This record gives sequence, C-alpha cells and structure tokens, in this order.
Amino acid sequence: MLTLISPAKTLDFETPAVTDLHTQGDFLEHSAELIDQLKLQSPEDIGVLMKLSAKLSELNVQRFHDWCLPFDQKNAKAAVLAFKGDVYTGLDAETFSADDFDYSQKHLAILSGLYGLLRPLDLIQPYRLEMGTKFANTRGANLYTFWGTIITEAINQRLAASGSDVLVNLASNEYFKAVKPKLINAELLTPVFKDEKNGHYKIISFYAKKARGLMAAYIVQNKVKSVAELCQFDVAGYRFVAAESDAQTLTFKRSEKDLENAK
Repeated sequence: MLTLISPAKTLDFETPAVTDLHTQGDFLEHSAELIDQLKLQSPEDIGVLMKLSAKLSELNVQRFHDWCLPFDQKNAKAAVLAFKGDVYTGLDAETFSADDFDYSQKHLAILSGLYGLLRPLDLIQPYRLEMGTKFANTRGANLYTFWGTIITEAINQRLAASGSDVLVNLASNEYFKAVKPKLINAELLTPVFKDEKNGHYKIISFYAKKARGLMAAYIVQNKVKSVAELCQFDVAGYRFVAAESDAQTLTFKRSEKDLENAK
C-alpha cells in the first residue's frame, strides 16, 4: 500500500540528519515557478495571505528569497526529518532503520503546497505554503488549481511502481483536497481516530494527528501490505472498531484508560 501524510508548519533544519541518504523531489521545476511568484510578494502581502504576524511574515519572505537550486545536504534536509509537529512526533522517523527508510521511499508520500508530492528522503529547503493558501498564481486562483492533476498522476505512478493497490489517506482534509479520488487507481481508505473524553468518543485534533503519524510508522516498520494487517494497528491503545467502519473508512478508538496507559 501507499500512504499519504501532510507536511508540517514547524521545521527543524538545525538538528543533524540521522542519515546521509537523500533524493531530489520530482517537481522542483514547479516549486521554482511558485517561488518566483512568491518572491514578488511583500512581507505585508504574505502576512495578509497567510494570516501571519509581522515577524513570521518577514521570516517567510526571507525563506522565499533564500530558496535556490540545486539542493544538497548543505542547504537542504530530507523532508521526513525536516518536518516537525504532531504527525511527525508520531512518525518518529529519527528511529527508522536503513531498511525502514528504503521501504518508506516506495510506500510513504508527503503532500506539500510548494513541493507537490515528496518522498520521505527528498531534500527540501525551509518554506511555509499551506495547500489551502489562496495564492493567486499564473495557473489559477489557488494552489489546488496550480497543481491540477499533477499530484494525482504522481500518486498513480507510485502506486504502480510499488505494486500497491491500496491508498491509505492519513493526510488532513486541506491537503487531501489536492488529490482527485475518482482518478486514483487503487482502493482508497481513510483511517479515523477517536478518543474518549468524558465518556464520549470524538476526534480530538492533537491526538488524531499524532495517531496518523503512529499509523504511518506502523505501516513502514511492519511492512503492512493488506487491509487486514492494517486493522491490527494497536499502537498507543487504539483498537479497530469494525462496527463503525466501512469500505472507505476504518475507525480506531482509544479509551481514556488506554490513553493514560499510553502516556
């Protein structure tokens, strides 16, 4: 199977990478096209566009101006190690073995507003450009228009190359909107994670994001190949609930007791 995850706003380019393995992204020419247009924006423009403080606006304008090709290990870092945040806390790629990194290159993909679709070890430079940003560009009114069918076609190519017939969507709604499900040449599954709070089960963003990372790591480290194997996911107290699942959605729940035990 091929698994999709979202990127993260928080980045870490200071901590040395745990591996020298790296690759180049497939869509850097598209990224460069976006960067050229972003460089025309003032800090005030970026602040309004991305709803950022003056300080963060200045930082990201500088990032756009510093962005340059070619990427190497001196000016860039592998995406899966550069992104931080709840999903990546769960993923914990710093603990991957060489075999895990190799497997993840074929079976894990990261959606990105700037880079389109990344393999875990594809090098990236610092940026902030969420997929839902309404950045009018030469291809249309937003990034969904900019990427069009490029990301979907790339997913299909990776599915075929890895012999996968299942696409596991562990990305946020904002990012998965860049994918055209009707054009995907695979069975599409979306895991949902619910935690108990005051006797009721619901999706709690912080826990759900981390659970997506935990499941992505579980798939990579256990070389999960079937839906039946995926349903055996039981990390951090989560349990598959067949009665609340269907052909498109897999529901996993965690009780308050299991949450406490997982801490």
